[in-house]
Order: sequence, then C-alpha cells, then structure tokens
Amino acid sequence: MNRMSEFVFVTAQYESGDWESAPLVPANVIDSIARYTEIPVAPVGRVVPLGSTELFRYPLVFLTGHLPVRFTSDERQTLSTYLARGGLLFVDDHNHDVDGMFHKTAVEELQRVAGPLVKLPKNHALYRSHFVFEDGPPNTSHELNGWGDNLLHPYLMGASRGERLSVLYSNKDYSSEWNFHPDNKRFYSVDNTRFAVNLVVYALTH
Repeated sequence: MNRMSEFVFVTAQYESGDWESAPLVPANVIDSIARYTEIPVAPVGRVVPLGSTELFRYPLVFLTGHLPVRFTSDERQTLSTYLARGGLLFVDDHNHDVDGMFHKTAVEELQRVAGPLVKLPKNHALYRSHFVFEDGPPNTSHELNGWGDNLLHPYLMGASRGERLSVLYSNKDYSSEWNFHPDNKRFYSVDNTRFAVNLVVYALTH
C-alpha cells in the first residue's frame, strides 16, 4: 500500500445500493483530522469506484449505504487485492439493523472476499490508536432512535491479515452520526467524530 504525502478520505462507489448516502461525512472527518492531529490531510475527499485500481493508492476506504449490496466480480477482485496490499476497508451500516438487507448482504459479500468477520475485543489497538475508548466503540445517538433494530451494538466486527485489521464492519450507524457540517461541532459537548480519527491513525500506522 502506497503512503501518500497527505491523507485523502476516500468513499467507495459500488455499483449496487446507495453508496452516496452520507455526503457530509468526508468533510467532517477531514475537519477532525486537521483539528486533532498533525497528519497532513487533503481538504476534500475523493470518490473511487470499488472496482478501480486507483483504490490501491489509499490506506483507508469508507463504504456505507442502506440498500442491498452485491459486489461485481471486478469489485471483489479489486477489493481482495486492496486488502492483501495492506488497505483497510471501513463498512458502516447506515440502517444499524442486523436484520436489514444492507447488513445481511454486505456481511455476505465481505466474508466472500476477506473471510469470517469476528468481534473486535475492547482492548483492540484501534480503540487506543489516538483517543482512548475504554469501552470499545462509542455508541451513537441513532442506535436507539428512529429506524433500525433498536439495539445498542457493543462491538464492531472485523477481518484481519496477520495482526493487522483489514476490514472493519459497524452496525452503529456512524454514517448518520457523522453526517453533519463540521461547523456544527461547536454545539457538541463531546465531538462524536473522534473515533474517526482513531480509524485514520490506525490505518496510517499499522
């Protein structure tokens, strides 16, 4: 995996589903990286097709949506190569519903490419890569509010290659939690995008 001079937040564009369902997330994460770290960061994110070899340029790729996910053969092959080269794919269920079709189909597709998804322990390095989250993944206000399965999801799932996380899967709906303009952070007593910083730092340092 090539390390670029500045971090670029990448959203995966896949042929099925609604990959563009959280359009404000990139700007919010970029703001957090600039705000809390000294990591050089590009001022705007990029959208990269999941089947494109351009993916190989970036250490972290974000994928989300509400609708069923069915990767094409090119998307599977490119994603498999991306993970083998050291990339980290972060997939977040915008429905936060373990009975929903995004969850069922995305997990099926990810396991075809990366192998079984297992629970991440609370002491995983991801939760200490920058900010410390003693209880594992921070909860979101959307887990018990609105649509979804009305459950708090106490863990994330992942697949690893050796000791390095290659796929991170979330039912916590960070896509909704982080989908607001960065200027609105002043209204939050605790910035809920801090976990995104951990994701970026982990992807750059492991």
